[in-house]
Amino acid sequence: ALRHGCRSITQFGTHAKAPLERDPLNNPWPQFPNVYTLDYAQEEAKAIFGSDPREFSIMTTRFVGDENGNLKELHTVQIRRTVDETGRKIYEPIPGTERVFPAQLALIAIGFDGPESTVIDELGLEKDRRTNVKAKYGQFKTSVDKVFAAGDMRRGQSLVVWAINEGRAAAREVDKYLMGSTVLV
Repeated sequence: ALRHGCRSITQFGTHAKAPLERDPLNNPWPQFPNVYTLDYAQEEAKAIFGSDPREFSIMTTRFVGDENGNLKELHTVQIRRTVDETGRKIYEPIPGTERVFPAQLALIAIGFDGPESTVIDELGLEKDRRTNVKAKYGQFKTSVDKVFAAGDMRRGQSLVVWAINEGRAAAREVDKYLMGSTVLV
């Protein structure tokens, strides 16, 4: 966007701004330091526009278009992020922190947010705390008889080589289940 001549750029994040210094209790060495940094693209935006382009602890609540269907603004609210007893992240809006950002383009880069739940829910498959299908590595059996899961569905977002590896291993397990034995390697 910067190199195409945008007039402004803002990056929203649901996470809080990281501290300037490492927390020795919650982020001790040799863990990767969880500290405030700018990556190269953010440094470039700061050089052009004068400040860090990021907004922290913020959530978009609404996209608003003009009469021609073009994006014209984003409605947001500041949030407080907590973690529940299962480890799931909870985003709580902070009343009175609503803002409106003018916008002509929004790029959504939220990453992997778990497998789609339609088939999982229809089959009644048990899920882990991250909403992946529960299936033990090496066996790939789910909580429902005759249903197997592998790759991102089972382990969450990962490398394609893991998906290939698990797909092959799951195919062996399905073959064993159906045939009583397998010649698949």
